Amino acid sequence: MIVPTLTTARLTLSPPQLSDFEDSRAMWADPLVVRHVGGRAFTEEESWTRLMRARGLWEVLGYGYWAVRETATGRYVGEVGFADLRRELEPSLYGLPEMGWVLAAWSHGQGFGTEAVGAGLAWIDQTLAPEIVPCIIDVENAASLALAAKMGFVIKAHTTYKGSPIVVMERRR
Repeated sequence: MIVPTLTTARLTLSPPQLSDFEDSRAMWADPLVVRHVGGRAFTEEESWTRLMRARGLWEVLGYGYWAVRETATGRYVGEVGFADLRRELEPSLYGLPEMGWVLAAWSHGQGFGTEAVGAGLAWIDQTLAPEIVPCIIDVENAASLALAAKMGFVIKAHTTYKGSPIVVMERRR
């Protein structure tokens, strides 16, 4: 499958590559980044698995994650995309393209999340046109909750995932 490359005013969203690994690993090891995503730094093995999954999703599902870089500098911004992770979660997200995003700490507060998430949503609306796009967010992650609301996601449920309180949100067409 050919993974599309998306561009915004400041960002390039491209298929994850081996060359993204060190930047991705550093991001997932940053306590500021992971405080709302499991609460602990990811090991090198866990970061490697995430990169392999991000790339493999495209081949299996026809959608997946992009590596996001600042176009002007090439600096790694983060990861944005979609997955069906078959999470053990109620309400079930089974079969739905769950959206997710994570941004490197240096890029927080610059509007990159709005650009990258917006580009991803525009792509999925044009290519797959799903009725529902869900996302899950830690209840204490005010920045991601605000971004999701800005992008049209609304709260569907309050629940827990792996013992932590989360909000399930969804965006309907």
